[in-house]
Amino acid sequence: MKRKIIYFAMLIGILACSDDFTDLPQIGAFEEEFLQTEEGANLFLASAYSMLTGRSNLSVGDSRMRSGDNWFHDVLGGDAHKGSTDNDLSSLLRLELGEWDPSNEQLPRKWATLYAGVNRSNAAINAALAGGLIQVEAQARFIRAIYYIELTKMWGNVSVVSEENFAALEFNQPNSGPAWAVIESDLQFAIANLPTRVNQPDAGRPSTEVAMAFLGKAQLYQSNYTGALASFNSVINSGAYSLNANYLDNFRLEGENGPESIFAIQFLADGGASFNANPSTLNFPRGGGPFTCCGFYQPSQDLVNAYQTDAAGLPLLDTYNQPGNDVTNDHLLASSDAFTPHTGPLDPRLDYTVSRRGYDFNGFGIHTGQDWIRAQDSDISGPYISKKNIHQAGDGNVSPVNNRNNGVNYNMMRYADLLLMAAEAEIEAGSLENAFDYVNLVRMRAKNGEKLQADGVDAANYVVEPYTTAFADQAFARKAVRFERRIELGMEGHRFFDLARWGVSKEVLDAYYENEGRTIPNFGSKVAPFDEAHVVFPIPTAAIDLSEGNLTQNPGY
Repeated sequence: MKRKIIYFAMLIGILACSDDFTDLPQIGAFEEEFLQTEEGANLFLASAYSMLTGRSNLSVGDSRMRSGDNWFHDVLGGDAHKGSTDNDLSSLLRLELGEWDPSNEQLPRKWATLYAGVNRSNAAINAALAGGLIQVEAQARFIRAIYYIELTKMWGNVSVVSEENFAALEFNQPNSGPAWAVIESDLQFAIANLPTRVNQPDAGRPSTEVAMAFLGKAQLYQSNYTGALASFNSVINSGAYSLNANYLDNFRLEGENGPESIFAIQFLADGGASFNANPSTLNFPRGGGPFTCCGFYQPSQDLVNAYQTDAAGLPLLDTYNQPGNDVTNDHLLASSDAFTPHTGPLDPRLDYTVSRRGYDFNGFGIHTGQDWIRAQDSDISGPYISKKNIHQAGDGNVSPVNNRNNGVNYNMMRYADLLLMAAEAEIEAGSLENAFDYVNLVRMRAKNGEKLQADGVDAANYVVEPYTTAFADQAFARKAVRFERRIELGMEGHRFFDLARWGVSKEVLDAYYENEGRTIPNFGSKVAPFDEAHVVFPIPTAAIDLSEGNLTQNPGY
């Protein structure tokens, strides 16, 4: 009988039967000769890609904190509230309120998802090595690097499970530190062996430029500004990417995989349960259009305030959140109560990011206020609804089962993100002038692109302009670039990690907790001051227990 290779895609080898801890994909037996073909190796590769969604055969509903779009990290970074009522998914509420317990049920689910991705990548790497399939190996190593980037961003000290460990079933590895060395090695291999973008015909698969972009991100997270700048410049100078003419194109089906998309999770809806659809099924309004559930992921007043501009169209870098300067909101008002929306100048990106009372909600009608909000007055969710994760009315690729499973991709990185990361690197290791130019490229798109309309005219008082005076010094340049990242990338899962790598989490989030109380009066009394240990997450208790001493808890937990 021919020898068979058994494929086990297991979570770090520390196995449990409960899907509260890990999702176990199908265990299959394959002939060795088949695995050494491109078709066989690509089966493993497809399995590795699939975990980017945060879903698997055992997580068929919403993915909550598993989700590949990292929506819940916006809650932890001050851009959003959990949403819905406070007692709905209290495990998520506890994280928002600063109660970070290693036994919180959400943490092992994300841990399991990411390590399942690592080990599925390892399976693909081993199959590629056996068959001499360099292209498959390069893709699998790129995907493995993505999972390790996410693990390192979240937990800092992580276990590295190599393809050799995987083949030997040696999954129980210590968490001895960040995985940056492995990440960079995988990305360098991908850069050397993947095709360029013009020669990569398949949307959703990486190219040389994609791998270089993520290498720059990994270098930026390590404060290797010179290396990051070289990597970002390589991508910029390649001409492979450009900004979409319209901001909204990044978040609607017709704009998917366009010139701005560097690497996106490819979501797909079908006629059934749509297990490959965008998993943000909780994050729809309670009312409006065809939606009846579920009211999670509500943008914060703090984020909304950040979109204010002065008469010259520039952001209020230092004053956007001062008392008396809030964007007008309808919190605690009934939908039948009179309400006049904000009349001051605003950046138009606001109304493609946040749904406010009185404005169109993705073509599904006018947001009428409290009738569209699931939360009650005593809850800490606020009056706003997220928009970027929700399809536009009339889009195809939406499941008929609940009208929420949709095929809207999530851009793990888009060109505006890269330009602003390049601006950061320029500030620290290059030219303030180049940083100025990159910020203005992003702002010019906001100025010249389409804006939300009402009866054929701009729906609000949109005023946005590029900077006209050069950045005076590093301090001002940092402030301008960091602020631009927030308003360009709001509600895209980046904010919490940006604050952590800048070393400003406590300063920014403690101010947020205080200021948000002006809109949500009981918010400040419920949330705890930011604990500086919380720049990384606690290692899940279940993982530590099952590791038999190989995993060490992060400091402060």
